[in-house]
Amino acid sequence: MPKIDLESVERTNRTGYPPPFDCEVAGRSSQKLAPAFGLADFGATVTTLEPGAWSSQRHWHEGEDELVVMLEGEAVLVQDSGETLMRQGDIAVFPKGQADGHHFINRSNAPCRLIAIGRATVSAPVHYSDIDMMIDPAKGLAYRRKDGQPY
Repeated sequence: MPKIDLESVERTNRTGYPPPFDCEVAGRSSQKLAPAFGLADFGATVTTLEPGAWSSQRHWHEGEDELVVMLEGEAVLVQDSGETLMRQGDIAVFPKGQADGHHFINRSNAPCRLIAIGRATVSAPVHYSDIDMMIDPAKGLAYRRKDGQPY
C-alpha cells in the first residue's frame, strides 16, 4: 500500500482550542495520515486553509521537530522574526526547542494545502507565543494557561 488514497482519509475541522482561540482556525480542515495508515513513529497531517484561516495559534515545541511542505496555493508563515510567503513546493522546518512561535495564515483568495510532519504524539511541552496557553504532557494533554491552570 505505498500509494495512499487521500480522499479515503477523514477530513475534520475539530480543534481542541478553548474559545476564543478556536475562531482563527475555523476555516481549517485536517486529514491525519498516521492513524489512518498505521504509522507509529511520526505524524503527518494534510491541512487545507480556506481564505483567511490560520493553521494554528502561533506555537513552538520543546520536544518535536516539524517539517511543513506547501502542496497547493500560498500561505504566509508568521514567526517571531517576521513573515515569509510560502508557495507550492516551499518547505519550512522548525527544530525542537527553538522558542520561535510559528503558524501559517492563508491571506490569498483561494484555498491552500500543506502537509506537516512531526511526532505522532505530544511528548513535551508546547508553548503558544501570543496567547495565555500551553500544553504540558506532565499535567495531561489538555490546554492550560501558562501558570498551569486548566481552561
